[in-house]
Amino acid sequence: MKELTDFQKKFFARGTGNKLFTQEEFDKAVTIAQAEIMQIAIDTTKTAIVIEREECAKLVDEMRKDLDDTDAPMMLDITFAQLAGLIRNRMKK
Repeated sequence: MKELTDFQKKFFARGTGNKLFTQEEFDKAVTIAQAEIMQIAIDTTKTAIVIEREECAKLVDEMRKDLDDTDAPMMLDITFAQLAGLIRNRMKK
């Protein structure tokens, strides 16, 4: 992190003498910022979960395609198709 200049150190130590905002305004702004940060974190987590589920479902789809060249029972193919669908649709997007 860059060092502060002498001017910046003096400015921060002394301030401008003007009140920029009240403690109540500051507290309100901090509360709003915290709520916004939490909402972004929640949305990001949901997006990550959706992406992870889609990738898991793709793995199941690949396993299902690998069955095409084998004499595996048809029920196994249907089960894999249903499993991929359940993984994808477990959480609303």
